[in-house]
Amino acid sequence: MSLETVVVLAAGEGTRMKSTTPKVLHEISGLTLLGHVLHAVSGLKGKNLCIVVGAGRELVEAHVAQIAPHATTVFQEHRGGTGHATQLALAGTSSQGTVLVLAGDTPMLTGASLEALLEVHHKGKFAASVMTAEHPDPTGYGRIVRSEDGSLLRIVEERDASDEEKAIYEVNSGVYAFDGVKLAAAIGKLKNDNSQGELYLTDVLEILRNDGGSIAAVLIEDFIEILGVNDRAQLAESAALLRDLINDNLMKAGVTIVDPISTWVDSTATVESDVTLLPGTWIAGSTKVASGAVIGPRSTLLNCTVASGAQVIESHCTGAVIGANASVGPFTYLRPGTQLGTSSKAGAFVEMKNAVVGDGSKVPHLSYVGDATIGEGSNIGAATIFVNYDGVEKHHTVVGDHVRIGSDSMLVAPITIGDGAYTAAGSVITEDVPPGAIGVARAKQRNVLGWVLRKRSGTKSADAASRHDDGKKG
Repeated sequence: MSLETVVVLAAGEGTRMKSTTPKVLHEISGLTLLGHVLHAVSGLKGKNLCIVVGAGRELVEAHVAQIAPHATTVFQEHRGGTGHATQLALAGTSSQGTVLVLAGDTPMLTGASLEALLEVHHKGKFAASVMTAEHPDPTGYGRIVRSEDGSLLRIVEERDASDEEKAIYEVNSGVYAFDGVKLAAAIGKLKNDNSQGELYLTDVLEILRNDGGSIAAVLIEDFIEILGVNDRAQLAESAALLRDLINDNLMKAGVTIVDPISTWVDSTATVESDVTLLPGTWIAGSTKVASGAVIGPRSTLLNCTVASGAQVIESHCTGAVIGANASVGPFTYLRPGTQLGTSSKAGAFVEMKNAVVGDGSKVPHLSYVGDATIGEGSNIGAATIFVNYDGVEKHHTVVGDHVRIGSDSMLVAPITIGDGAYTAAGSVITEDVPPGAIGVARAKQRNVLGWVLRKRSGTKSADAASRHDDGKKG
C-alpha cells in the first residue's frame, strides 16, 4: 500500500488568537503555520493533497493557491469536529491506499517523522497508525490510553478524560495514517455523543479496533514536533523553539552566531559556512548569505543576496544584491532593486532604491541614490541627492566610471555624468556633464564686509569680528 491522499485540517476558528487573520495564516520563521505543515508533507509521494478550510475561507484559499497550487480545498461551513472535516475531505478524494491526516497548526512537524510514521504503518499493514509523543505538560492534548499489552486502546480528549487519564503523559499528535478503505467505512459510524457535540476523528480508532483492525502508536523522540499553536503565547513559543533549532543546525554547519538568542534566521533563508552573524540580526525571507560575510549587529536582510566577504553593519536591506567584499552601513537603508558591485560601499545614513553601483564605487555617507546607475570606481560625496521624482514620474540618472561627485550635489534626473567627470561641491546639476568635464552649478560667492558689526552689533560674533581689520571694513 502507498500514500494516496494527504488531508490537512485547517478550518479552526482560532478564537484564542484574538485576530482577524485566520490562525493558520499567522507566520513564524518566514512561513505561515500552514506553510510549515505543507513544507513538511511536500517530500511525501501522496497523489492528492486536500486542505479543509473554514474560518477566513477566502484568505486561506488564496494562500493555498499561492504556495500549493496543486492542492484542493474543501470548505467546512460549520464546526463539526475533526471527524466531520475528514468526512468532507474524503468525499472529494480517493479513499484507496493510505490516507494521512494532520493538523494545519503544527509548525515544528518534520517530514522525517511523517515518513517514519508511514513506514511503520505500511510495514505492519495497520488499519491506522497514530503519531504520539511524551509531553512534560500534557494539558490540552488528547491522552493515549493503552491496553495491558501496550497496544493502543483509545485516545481521550482532555475535556472528556477522567482524572486518571489526565495523568497520562503520552499524548496524541493529531497526525494519523489510515488504511483509506477502512477509514471510509468507519468514519460513517461516528457519533457526536460527547461534551462538544462534535465528530471526533479519534473515535475512528476505537471503531476500527472493534471491527478487528490493528492500531499502531508510533512514539517520536521530540515532543516539540507536535506542538500546536492556539494563542499568541504559543505562537511566540513555537517561534523561539524553531529559532533555536535553526541556529543550532547553522552553528553545526560552520556558521558563527555570537548571540543565538537575539539572532533570527528564517527557515526559508540560506546561510553558508563561515558566515558570522552578530547580535540583533534577522535573516529573513529568501535571503542568501555567502561564506565569509559578516552580518550585524542589529541588521535586517529581507529577500537579499549577499556575496562572499561582504559586511552589513546596523542596516536594513530589502530586496538588495550585495556584491563580494562590499560594505554596507552603519544605518543604511537598501531598498528593492539595489545592486552593489564588488568592493563597493554604501556607508552611514545612505538610502538606495533601484540603484546599480559598480565595482569599487563608494557612496560613503548621508546620501540618497534612487533610480540610478553608477559605474566603476566612482565616489559620491557626502549629502548628494539623486533627484529622481518630478511629482509625477521617476527618472533615471547615469554616473559613469571614475566620476567624482562633490559633496552636497543634487543630480536632477534625467541626466548623465560622463566617465571621469567631476561636479563641484554644492552644485545643482540639471544638464549632462561630458566625460572629463567638471560641472559647476552654483551662485558665485559674495562677501559683504562689515555686515556683522552693522547688523549684529553687541553680539559675541560682533565682538570677535571687531578684533580683525577685515571685520571692520564695509
